[in-house]
Amino acid sequence: MRHKLKTHAKIRFWLVLAMLFAVFLASTGAGVATVKQSDAMEAGRLAYESSNYVEAVQALQSAAAKEPRNGEVQLLLTKAYLELQDRDAAVASAEKAVAIDPKSSVFHEWLGRAYGEKADHASMFSAVGLARKTHREFEIAVELDERNFAARQALIEFDCSAPGLVGGGEDKAKPEIEKLRSMDTSEWHYALGNCRRQKSDFAEADAEFQLALESHPGNAELIYDVGDYAVKRRQAGRLLEVAELGGKVAPADPRAEFYRAAGLILNNEKLDEAERLLRDYLSKAPKRDSYPRYATAHDWLGLLCENKGDKQSAAREYRVGLQLDAKDKNARDALKRLEKN
Repeated sequence: MRHKLKTHAKIRFWLVLAMLFAVFLASTGAGVATVKQSDAMEAGRLAYESSNYVEAVQALQSAAAKEPRNGEVQLLLTKAYLELQDRDAAVASAEKAVAIDPKSSVFHEWLGRAYGEKADHASMFSAVGLARKTHREFEIAVELDERNFAARQALIEFDCSAPGLVGGGEDKAKPEIEKLRSMDTSEWHYALGNCRRQKSDFAEADAEFQLALESHPGNAELIYDVGDYAVKRRQAGRLLEVAELGGKVAPADPRAEFYRAAGLILNNEKLDEAERLLRDYLSKAPKRDSYPRYATAHDWLGLLCENKGDKQSAAREYRVGLQLDAKDKNARDALKRLEKN
């Protein structure tokens, strides 16, 4: 009897050991799968950061197949598709992200952005429905996280620029703007300025944007959006201020170099430094919608060469700009001007 009990004990021991080993193998296999999935996601992220959006999509699609419940994969896919101007695919990925996590403010924000991009390129009939969806997604994003300033600013901009037919209206924007007053002073002034910009009230927009910059903003995107405004308004002093503030908030962001160069060129000063900054920007800035385009950088190099009196080099820079963007009206007009002179 003792022997039998010992035998059963041995059997139980080996069964338990076998089960533990099986669990170990399963967990190891899961670990390997997780590493592979994580590798695919990381590969997609690195490709995205390097502006290799086709490669990013391929890697992220692989990650999505292995991790169908990973909303972050779908979010990054949405962003990559938008850079590729594949708006239908961007909407589909954003919708999947929201379906995975309906409580994510960021997922709803980007679904709104995807709908908005599609609306901008749709027929008038389709655009109305898409614009309404855009507005609703921004609303949901703000409801889920009142401090999602990117979503709130998107909602405010929509309300200030879109008609009531699609859910917009400045009367709707005002309470949203007022909520920012106690949350973040720079965001509040920026929202006031952006709303006036949508209405072409540039004097008031100038004043509010200046107050936004003086309120110590911590958001590089806010700072550089004011920089885009200053570029269009040819405001050299503001461009230099934007570059200084942006460089402090996000030291690794190359946009500070672009805006400082533009300010120097408009002032027609330190042109050698401006050229170095623009060349440096071209060597490391991502090709992304939120960054000044490479064609635009070459346009500024063209103007720099004109300031130096080097028309031949200026024409060469403008031609490069046109090669990068056939719709670059600034480069085309500059070339016509140089030909006349």
